Amino acid sequence: MQQWPADWPRPAKDIATGTAVAVTAAVAGEAEAFTDAVDRLLTADADQVRSVHSAMVRELLEDTHADGLSGEAVQAVLERCARAAAPWAPNLDVTALAVVLTGALGLTDYDEDTLRVGWPVILPHALLVVADLVAAGKAPVDRYLRRAIGEIARAETVEMP
Repeated sequence: MQQWPADWPRPAKDIATGTAVAVTAAVAGEAEAFTDAVDRLLTADADQVRSVHSAMVRELLEDTHADGLSGEAVQAVLERCARAAAPWAPNLDVTALAVVLTGALGLTDYDEDTLRVGWPVILPHALLVVADLVAAGKAPVDRYLRRAIGEIARAETVEMP
């Protein structure tokens, strides 16, 4: 099992572990392991999980599109992700993939869209997007997890004036 920073609270470690397991399973196309990891993540705080995954998607998009992110690039990510997951993810919903991408980028109201579509539908699709971007960038998922959780922790400790 992955070793996370000792100062992380248990919920952060659980989210990181569940995400890492789900992303690894998605990249490998292991449906049962992916579903098990999603089910475990569904027991975590949805807002916290969504914050971590959104931060990961944003950074992964920036890293995999260093020349800038166009609408065509977002469409290409959506299509690549759907093609990669379709053979092993029978409940694939392209609309949910689009919600994840547009919500993470701040183009739509992610909270409202999540309520409309449903967290149990959005969560696995967020993990599919993360897995696709990790695979495309040939990047270790734990690096993005550490950065996302670290940034969220820093943002939460900043005092508002």
